[in-house]
Formats: sequence, C-alpha cells, structure tokens
Amino acid sequence: TGESRFWLMPEVSKRAYTLVMAAFAHSVGASEDHHVLVVEDGAGFHVPPEEGQPPGVQIITLPPYSPELQPVERMWDLTDDTVANRWFDTMDDFTQTLGQQCAWLETQPDLISQQTLFHWWPLSRN
Repeated sequence: TGESRFWLMPEVSKRAYTLVMAAFAHSVGASEDHHVLVVEDGAGFHVPPEEGQPPGVQIITLPPYSPELQPVERMWDLTDDTVANRWFDTMDDFTQTLGQQCAWLETQPDLISQQTLFHWWPLSRN
C-alpha cells in the first residue's frame, strides 16, 4: 500500500527525508494553526529542504555527540538484536518479528528505564 512506502524508506537521503517530513506533517495535522516540534539528531540527511519545512513544523537539532539528550539511541540494541544478522523471506515477516519485540518491550518498563534513564534526569509521573 502507499502507506507502507511512507514508513519503509528504500533509501536515506535528503529527498527521502523531505518526503517523509511532508507525510509526517500531514499525518499529524501540522499547519499554521497547529505547530509540531521535531527534535533531530543532526544526521547528514537532516538538512532543511530547499523549499523549507512543511507549514507548522519546527525543527530543533541536538548538539553533536550528545546521546544523553536522545536516550532512545540506547534502545536500538533491544530492537536490533531480534532482527540483526537474520534473513526474512518477506517484509511482513520482518515487521511481524520487530513488532512482536516492540510489543514485548512495552511490557518491560524497568528494562526500558535501565537503558534510557540517566541518573541526572528528573523522574516524571504518568
């Protein structure tokens, strides 16, 4: 479907980034009246498109070499281990395996905290 092409980029490039940002802005209803803040890590393709960001989207780029500001970076090991160095017959097999791992991780708040909670970060209450 068209939607799966949106989330499964066949390449990482400035052009692909521009398309994903436009689709993201549309999906969250970003507009002049509905602002959305996106925090980026400064990857090489995270470059403002020549035509600018979609209306309502504001970008903040993290400083270089600041993993403590993006704790989700420490989560990759918990997701990658289930799919790294494996062969999947279909994209559906891949997404099902990764989805099952993510669903399991949702039930593991202590494990996620161990990976992402820095000692100096204030605890939040939900």
